[in-house]
Amino acid sequence: MDLGLSKRGTELRDKVRAFIDTHVVPVEDEYHSLVGTGGDRFQFTDRMTEILETLKAQAKKDGLWNFWLTDSDAGFGLTTVEYAYLAEEMGRSQIASEAFNCSAPDTGNMEVIERYGTQEHKDKWLKPLLEGKMRSAFLMTEPDVASSDATNLEMSCVLDGDDYVLNGEKYWASGAGDPRCGIYVVMVKTGNEDDPRHGRHSMIFVEPKTAGIETLRPMQVFGHDDAPHGHMHIRFTNVRVPKENLIIGEGRGFEVSQGRLGPGRIHHCMRAIGSAERALELMCKRATTREAFGRPLAKLGANYDIIAEARIDIEMSRLLCLKAAYMMDTIGTQAAQPYISQIKVQAPRMALGVIDESMQMHGGRGISQDFPLAAMYTGMRTLRFADGPDAVHRMVIARTELKKYRSNSV
Repeated sequence: MDLGLSKRGTELRDKVRAFIDTHVVPVEDEYHSLVGTGGDRFQFTDRMTEILETLKAQAKKDGLWNFWLTDSDAGFGLTTVEYAYLAEEMGRSQIASEAFNCSAPDTGNMEVIERYGTQEHKDKWLKPLLEGKMRSAFLMTEPDVASSDATNLEMSCVLDGDDYVLNGEKYWASGAGDPRCGIYVVMVKTGNEDDPRHGRHSMIFVEPKTAGIETLRPMQVFGHDDAPHGHMHIRFTNVRVPKENLIIGEGRGFEVSQGRLGPGRIHHCMRAIGSAERALELMCKRATTREAFGRPLAKLGANYDIIAEARIDIEMSRLLCLKAAYMMDTIGTQAAQPYISQIKVQAPRMALGVIDESMQMHGGRGISQDFPLAAMYTGMRTLRFADGPDAVHRMVIARTELKKYRSNSV
């Protein structure tokens, strides 16, 4: 099992790390401080746009663009293992992923269009997404059903002539608040109770400016709206969508979603490890440069043990993440689901612990805007819900384990 980097992969990882240190980290505080200063929190000020577009232009110039599209001629041709190392570096900053056009939910949505879309879909939406000129949103979760079981989803999608008509509500619509969002990828119900549970749903492309779409509110996480990206609550009322926008046919929504969510889940985990690394770095710098009671913080209480445990936890989680990536490369995304579920539970939980200890080391400023730790913590806690809550992934893991001992599934 080769979990290491090739010479080419090592060179790319080092370039990504240097780019983030040189270009991204110096401007990230300024970028976040500008959110909402133009009045509408979901609009970009000229300076915010300048920061992002300057970073993206430099990344393109340096040949550091669209790493995420693994196993495809359209990207770098990286393996999932190789991409894991790059995504970890991007996880050290909240805006680094967009600088390389590797941010969620765009990577997953681009993957859907690239693998399942028609040529018309690719020309219309994939091209501007790959160029970083447009953003996208993914709409799956609904407010009135337990969406952790996606077979419960109820947004209706009924064929009427040459159009599908959509009615219902979605919330936690990731990316829908961004004014640059030009396409929604939406999970809908096209079947009825007579169809198999996993054959009742479909995926469809919907343009945000279609008549009948109403944004009800931005969803808040611990009181923050994640502007200007945003996770919106949206109502669809008799929204007419061309039937050509349906993705590969009725009843194939779970097929598309698994092809999308498998890679997306592990990308999140890779970035979580990068966030934990940055939190540990900040913790160690704080521990060695601040004094209390006449001694460096590192020598107070159990801080040596805390730092050591953080390093151990990060290393273990990285190895599990790389193993899941290796399994995706060798046996395929679907067969690798139990491994993906393992790291999906472990990585955010580990990162939360490291970030929490780092905040504690920083005292009151650790939970303020003076350091990125509070925002990182919010993101990691949210990740324990995104792409499936911990309990669902533990169920997948346990069922796989129990199959070794029982003749039928449990």
